Amino acid sequence: MPALFMNPDRLRRIDAWIGVPACFILTVADRVRRLVSRPTQPAPPRQILLIELAEMGTTVLAAPAVHRLRSRYPSCTISFLVFKHIADSVHIVGLTSTDQVLTIDVSSVTSFVRDTWRVIRLMRERGIDTVINLEMFARFSTILSYLTGARTRVGFHPFTQSGIYVGHLFTHPVLYSPHLHTWQSLLTLVNALEEPASDVPFGKLPTPATDECVVPTVTSDRQAQETIWSMMAERYPDVRGKRLVVINPNASKLIEIRKWPLDRYAALVQRLLERPEIVCVITGIASEHEDAQYIVERVTSDRLVNLVGRTTLRQLIDLFNVAELLVSNDSGPAHFAALTPIHTLVFFGPETPALYKPLSARCTALYSHYACSPCVSAYNQRRSPCTDNRCLQAISVDEVYGAIGRILDERTRVIPY
Repeated sequence: MPALFMNPDRLRRIDAWIGVPACFILTVADRVRRLVSRPTQPAPPRQILLIELAEMGTTVLAAPAVHRLRSRYPSCTISFLVFKHIADSVHIVGLTSTDQVLTIDVSSVTSFVRDTWRVIRLMRERGIDTVINLEMFARFSTILSYLTGARTRVGFHPFTQSGIYVGHLFTHPVLYSPHLHTWQSLLTLVNALEEPASDVPFGKLPTPATDECVVPTVTSDRQAQETIWSMMAERYPDVRGKRLVVINPNASKLIEIRKWPLDRYAALVQRLLERPEIVCVITGIASEHEDAQYIVERVTSDRLVNLVGRTTLRQLIDLFNVAELLVSNDSGPAHFAALTPIHTLVFFGPETPALYKPLSARCTALYSHYACSPCVSAYNQRRSPCTDNRCLQAISVDEVYGAIGRILDERTRVIPY
């Protein structure tokens, strides 16, 4: 994770101490501007910008919303604004062309300030007329939405919810519902473009139906698959012909309490490798090496392949295309697995599968239904006071191993080995 994002609490403090007054000042300036200028007539969108800065998995959850935009406004140009380190996610999901992805480098304060200024100028040069802010109550993306100069700005507004002030900078303020899956909430933002201006709040629309959940499929060609097999064979030469179970023991530092305990992962892998037909593959980015090493040191088997820090996001998709099962915390890889034929088993606790379950019929969610769960939501900027995630600790190794056995048995019946 880039250096600027190593301390999520610091980011939240910056967002509060700088974001709140900035949103207030811009709100006052906007109201003054509207008093002295003539109102403009609404026009169909031509240049649409979607903002989703930090959450890689949300680019997958936004796919149905982008599909709706393309079908409703086929002649429009759709651009995306993201932080640089997740730009590949937009390309892989196929949300827009490479030249329409704007990025902000957050590896340092200098690059962050420089790129923010560059992006604001570039958005104005491109004549962005419609902005859809996919982030929930994030002040920085709200400010960027306004500074584009777009005449139409759509985003979630807190209305009567206290403590999450984002100013009054949207022309289409949509009421966020914590009872809809995230893909439905994001699609509602797009649908709000067609609401009458008199609606208060925006979002007075039917809940998006299941058949509107259009998710792309990302396949891997033979050469890409061969590359993945070769990478695994460097660690375990007899990997071909084995049943691959991918292990993702990591989660974003923004919400670390989403992690199922590492000792449980190690115990699970040890039990899985008692089955001679299985090879377990640990994945993650380079900064997550320590978690992988914890498992490697406690599991005695040459059929444990550690690929942490060795794969790109595109190669991770290739791995999902040749493996049978992904066991993962609630994080980005679980959502990208939904683009492939792999079955995914995902742990939920601080967040709920009702809002964040990956968009695949081949997904099993393990959730303990604790009374305090979910403790992470859009309303608290996904920050929880919890330091002891018993909701995840309540999910036992036996329960997970049993679920994996049923999944693999079912896949055997569908795809005989």
